[in-house]
Amino acid sequence: QVQLVESGGGLVQPGGSLRLSCAASGSSFSINALGWSRQAPGKERESVARITSGGRINYGDSVKGRFTISRDNAKNTVYLQMNSLKSEDTAVYYCNAGSATIRAGTIYYSGTVYWGKGTLVTVSS
Repeated sequence: QVQLVESGGGLVQPGGSLRLSCAASGSSFSINALGWSRQAPGKERESVARITSGGRINYGDSVKGRFTISRDNAKNTVYLQMNSLKSEDTAVYYCNAGSATIRAGTIYYSGTVYWGKGTLVTVSS
């Protein structure tokens, strides 16, 4: 039983910052990659960032230079520091976890992917 619980979402003005957290728990949690995806109204789910247990990181093109993903293995927690937020960053952000494979430097999930319930980030004046 794997559980992912996000926190840290809220309302922020353009140019502001937020930090999201995701706490992972459950037995048989040998998953080696954690990440964040988001879904804005009327749009498809988009991968934002992923990090493996070994520290390999991928970012979506739209957030490079603004967002930073990190993890604390001792706490089983992954973070997403979001800076210079834009209105187009408004979305529900979902923590996810899976078994990573790497091809050409890109992190992919294989098998079951686990999802949190999401936390809403609204960027608006």
